[in-house]
Amino acid sequence: MRQRVRALEAFLDDVYGERAVFRDGVVPWRLLHSSPHFHREAAGLRPPNGVRVHVAGVDLIRDEHGDMRVLEDNVRTPSGVSYVLENRLAMTRTLPALFAEQPVRPVDEYPARLLAALRNAAPEGVADPTVVVLTPGIYNAAYFEHALLARLMGVELVEGRDLVCENNRVHMVTTYGRRPVHVIYRRVDDDFLDPLHFRADSTLGCPGLLNAARAGHVTISNGVGNGVADDKLIYTYVPDLIRYYLAEEPLLRNVETYRLEDPEVLHQVADSLHELVLKPVDGAGGKGIVIGPRAAPERLAELREAVLADPRGWIAQRPVALSTSPTLIGDRPAPRHIDLRPFAVNDGDDVWLLPGGLTRVALPEGELVVNSSQGGGSKDTWVLFDRPDPAPPPPAVPAPRPAQWTPSRTASWDGEQQQ
Repeated sequence: MRQRVRALEAFLDDVYGERAVFRDGVVPWRLLHSSPHFHREAAGLRPPNGVRVHVAGVDLIRDEHGDMRVLEDNVRTPSGVSYVLENRLAMTRTLPALFAEQPVRPVDEYPARLLAALRNAAPEGVADPTVVVLTPGIYNAAYFEHALLARLMGVELVEGRDLVCENNRVHMVTTYGRRPVHVIYRRVDDDFLDPLHFRADSTLGCPGLLNAARAGHVTISNGVGNGVADDKLIYTYVPDLIRYYLAEEPLLRNVETYRLEDPEVLHQVADSLHELVLKPVDGAGGKGIVIGPRAAPERLAELREAVLADPRGWIAQRPVALSTSPTLIGDRPAPRHIDLRPFAVNDGDDVWLLPGGLTRVALPEGELVVNSSQGGGSKDTWVLFDRPDPAPPPPAVPAPRPAQWTPSRTASWDGEQQQ
């Protein structure tokens, strides 16, 4: 995970900087300019401590041979860590004896780690930075997570209408007047973040944020334009990126994937859709995925037309028989397919891995799509101490302020791009 995050960090720095990886022929130029999430507006914009991927979620599976493989990368605004925290809280309250008997590593230091990374990303010269969590609002599917993280970090939860940008400086409007903001942990997609540079009709962001970031007065986390590294076609090049930037062999392999821009490969895939899994390169939350062996002939016919019309917009993968885990269905356990999303926090000095992760479960029998938006669930995931020594204490952070309200415990999240 650390190796992969370091390589993606180097790639993003190169994409919006020197672009040597394209000049050296490792990745074709056309992939950059055709990526829907590459934003020229972010060119030359380098964060104060060089970190663009403050939080990463890399989806892992175990294949038929027992090998761990990477399913996809999420370095825009990966969601789901609230389920990790809440699942553990529910388990410790319901079955406390299990945790007394087993050396389970805690997950509750994640908010402190995240806050430390955000504060470390503050503009130069700011000794006591103000950090905020920017949310699209209460109607967003992941609002519960936004509110939970803000409360646990002890920072303000704001919407775009709470921020004002003047003279390339960002302020938060409070009942006590305006307060300067130095780091924005945004859970708003790029297209809605700044109406001056992206969608002019957006009311979710704040005009001028990108100018303030370029002027060095505010840090936006995760970085603007990170989505180019989430492109599923770029995913096929990540092993090459690891070799290119780190001079190392990849420790985690990708799932076998076919690029459809090659005409010969395209026609072979088009004739074998019933044997493959097709994914849109900019899809999220499991949307748009077609599992060929289970698709109806009419759906495969439509898919063939879509793939032939836009080869750049799709990748093909061989079906992988995901590992299963016993899951309570009704009143009895049954096997259900799972994947694992570990979360990594990069503070500029080290990439820290949450000792746990989000195990997503495909609850319908035989289903392979584990996303909650497609009816999936989640499980508490344990990482055990390899020795009885206690874990090192998390970084010291200010104590969180008391909550002013109680968020709903029934909120759900809807994939990586529904933040």
